[in-house]
Amino acid sequence: MFIDIKGKAVRKWAYAVMVFITSIAGSWMMYEIFSESGITILEIVLLVLFSITFLWISAAFWSAFIGFILQLFDIDPLKLSRNKHFAAQVSKVVIQDRHAVVMPVYNEDTDRIMAGFEACLVDLERTGQLEHFDFYMLSDTQDPDMAQAELTAWHELCQRVGTLSENIYYRRREKNIHRKVGNLADFCQRWGYQYQSMIVLDADSVMTGECMLTLVKAMQQNPMSGLIQTVPIPVRSQTLFGRFLQFASCLYCPMLATGQAFWQTDSANYWGHNAIIRVDAFIQHCGLPTLKGKAPFGGDILSHDFVEAALLRRAGWDVVLLADLEGSYEEIPSNIIDYATRDRRWVQGNIQHLGIINGKGLHTVNRLHFLFGALAYMSSLVWLVMLVLSTIDAVVRATTDKVFFASNYSLFPAWPVVKTDYIIMLLSATAIMLLGPKLLGAIVALVRRREQFGGGFALMSGALIEAIVAIVIAPLMMLYHAYFVLNVLVGKNVSWDAQGREGRMVPWKEAFKRTWVASAIAIVWGAVTLALTPILFWWLAPVLFGLLLAAPIIRFSSSLYLGKLSRNWGMFVSPSEVEEVPALRKLRIRLANMQRQDEVVLSNPPMPPEDWQDMPEQSFAYLSSSVDMPVQRFASDNKPS
Repeated sequence: MFIDIKGKAVRKWAYAVMVFITSIAGSWMMYEIFSESGITILEIVLLVLFSITFLWISAAFWSAFIGFILQLFDIDPLKLSRNKHFAAQVSKVVIQDRHAVVMPVYNEDTDRIMAGFEACLVDLERTGQLEHFDFYMLSDTQDPDMAQAELTAWHELCQRVGTLSENIYYRRREKNIHRKVGNLADFCQRWGYQYQSMIVLDADSVMTGECMLTLVKAMQQNPMSGLIQTVPIPVRSQTLFGRFLQFASCLYCPMLATGQAFWQTDSANYWGHNAIIRVDAFIQHCGLPTLKGKAPFGGDILSHDFVEAALLRRAGWDVVLLADLEGSYEEIPSNIIDYATRDRRWVQGNIQHLGIINGKGLHTVNRLHFLFGALAYMSSLVWLVMLVLSTIDAVVRATTDKVFFASNYSLFPAWPVVKTDYIIMLLSATAIMLLGPKLLGAIVALVRRREQFGGGFALMSGALIEAIVAIVIAPLMMLYHAYFVLNVLVGKNVSWDAQGREGRMVPWKEAFKRTWVASAIAIVWGAVTLALTPILFWWLAPVLFGLLLAAPIIRFSSSLYLGKLSRNWGMFVSPSEVEEVPALRKLRIRLANMQRQDEVVLSNPPMPPEDWQDMPEQSFAYLSSSVDMPVQRFASDNKPS
């Protein structure tokens, strides 16, 4: 077998020990700072909140540090041996059985989904292995005009690709019951019997033929693998914000993913797309129930991907992350508003996971995925509450007369004591753990792949500017996430609509509409602290600055002109811009030459014969009888590697 994970328990314990020792040390220092002059109830609350956030950033830091060491010395995070890239390991494997590539879509830009679908199809055909694959576009589009546009564009696609159309299918559901979960379930139950595995793409995904072949070969050679996740790298961003986000993702994500793969081992997460799934395992163990109760913990499971990974692992299947596999791409929101809108959906889905975190039979690592996924957004609310309570504490102290003699009979004054050394140590440790991963990511990229970023100077200057920009926009994202979390906790649902991906400049009106409350808060907050506790004001200055200028930041960061200018200046250069792979080139050329015909297609295209298989509904209250040792249907699954 090519996926050979050694020392799984030792890795998890080593990672846990590093995280908890760091968290305990930080919490102890904060306690010492508070307790020297007597700790108040307000400070106890602050200590609890700080301990939660410090645990979160400790976990993120140590995962990044492990990834840094492994990448710096070119060590495979799964096998812990000198890295022989996975694609090379399976290059001589002969593909057997049949496999599906599925792209679920919902009210998406028609030209983009057709161009991306075609780019993946043609690139796989270029490998000479298309005979083993069928491609499906699984439409849940509900808008009648968009549905008609899809049908017409599909007819045009079939005409363009000629004989390749024998391997592609388009199916549209009239009612999108259970959203994307229901869309994929419908495919598996109708046509899953034909395929050993399915590669799941998103509407904005692009995957090279070589990447798809590697995934199929990896699953074929590892009979216990139920899901293999790739690291999707952002591409095609044109606005200044989009290029900033794309650069940061390309720079840091491989290192972060390597660290995650190390300690997650065979209990990795699923991100909903750009992954391969064993169809039989998915059908047997990933029938998602409707959760009892009301929002935020009841109803349809929204962030289904985390849950599906947990259910596969519970059933005995391996779920792994291939951090070094290249050729997997996606697109990202082009401005801060669209980025926050996408996060609003994820906030609700991730918080819902807290309701099933104690589900029967789930592995500890999967429970951690649920916890960390929720904390990724809830930590913003915790940070905001900490800042507010710290301000209240400082203002109370500044406006209260200092009493040095507790009673008339005291012989010695009770001087307030400030542990400056602990304060400096704690601030330094926090800064290192927050910004350290950025420095580590830049160092390993400088050593291993500087040419992919346009050279050493472009890489390091871009990393420096990225760190500054991240600090500037962090307060606004903190406020957005805190607001989203509060909305979810009071039961306000969000519509899961298609997300915007193409570049657009946010109008001034929209920018001010989405930020005036944040700016007003910054003005009041700044005025109060400047008047009553000037020292705190200067500590809060970076936060207040980001909130006060939120509208201009959103407006100008969404500029296509500034995005183009930054590229001309060599700022935020990404690997896909230095060397464009054929699949991305095909996508770009196809989008530039899309033409809509006048012909309106009314008939639905033919589909393969169906053989319905029920997906048994899983339970988190008990272990269903279907949870057993994995059983493979395809003969090739049992062949030795």
